[in-house]
Amino acid sequence: MDTVRVGLVGSAFICTIHCESIRQIPGAEVVAVASPTEANVSKFADRHGVDRWYTDYRELMDLDDVDVVLLGLPNDLHCDATLAAAAAGKHVIVEKPMAPSLAECDRMIDACDRAGVKLMYAEELCFAPKYVRLKQLVDEGALGEVFLVKQSEKHDGPHGGWFWDVSRSGGGVMLDMGCHGIEFARWMLGKPAIRSIYCDLKRNMHADKTAGDDTSIVIVDFANGATAYIEESWAKLGGMDDRAEIHGTGGVAYADLLQGNSIQTYSTTGYGYAVEKSGGTRGWSYTMYEEAWNYGFPQELEHFIDCVRNDREPLETGRDGRVVMEALMAAYASAGQGRRIELPFETDAACPHDLWL
Repeated sequence: MDTVRVGLVGSAFICTIHCESIRQIPGAEVVAVASPTEANVSKFADRHGVDRWYTDYRELMDLDDVDVVLLGLPNDLHCDATLAAAAAGKHVIVEKPMAPSLAECDRMIDACDRAGVKLMYAEELCFAPKYVRLKQLVDEGALGEVFLVKQSEKHDGPHGGWFWDVSRSGGGVMLDMGCHGIEFARWMLGKPAIRSIYCDLKRNMHADKTAGDDTSIVIVDFANGATAYIEESWAKLGGMDDRAEIHGTGGVAYADLLQGNSIQTYSTTGYGYAVEKSGGTRGWSYTMYEEAWNYGFPQELEHFIDCVRNDREPLETGRDGRVVMEALMAAYASAGQGRRIELPFETDAACPHDLWL
């Protein structure tokens, strides 16, 4: 396969990043985009030079010249879109979190397995250059035996309205960003089994907007004896904060994803990807050279494209996404019950939020 042809489903913030990232990958191109609002999808297609656009994603999936479908949809639509893509024989890249329920995760994995297509889970932190270097330090033993992984991502709220609606999102900041921290820790530690989870959730700033959590702390204990401490927030003013720490018997390493190779910036209007929806870069922020590259989006998609072209196993698969969702379910159950939850954890809850309140 000389060129891997991608169909985007979605026309908002994350698909803008993905479209610009794919443009940087030799042997990959976006050939079509689908989104339900005609004005939005036509504008997106025109802005990014995509010749074909559709308001029904099934029309995109029926195209003979689409090899991979990249899903940048609200969480509640991930499962149906994945099943449709698998039925059409298309490989799937699905944005995090994988789906609101474990049953939907299982249906997605089964459908792609039966269709013989790859289900790839978009966790960009495993491709962010600073964090890749951190992983190399761990793997070469520079920090000794790792016993604690800390990760946090904080800002003042999501860029799209559907994130606030738990009937669509399935939960709040723990689901939206805690999924990053859980998979970051699994990846950093070599993906050991999760033994137990303890979680605390609060609504500190946005109770007027959402029934979901806007502040979360989760402690994850792994079968290899290591612990992860993950702190996420939609209630942090003053711009994005994204950092990690690795503690081992032979050393410690600190990685701040934004500071150290960024420009401290104050803007009254905002800039970049988020400004169109929310002005998320108003005030103080850390301006990046090649922001998408810094977060690992082009590297992630280049890896997935290579997996399709050369039939290789992805670093992040649907099964990884399912493990993360099981952990997220356990985290919300822990917050709801006020106790540590042992894993494996099975539930028929329709979404994590149902296990909290």
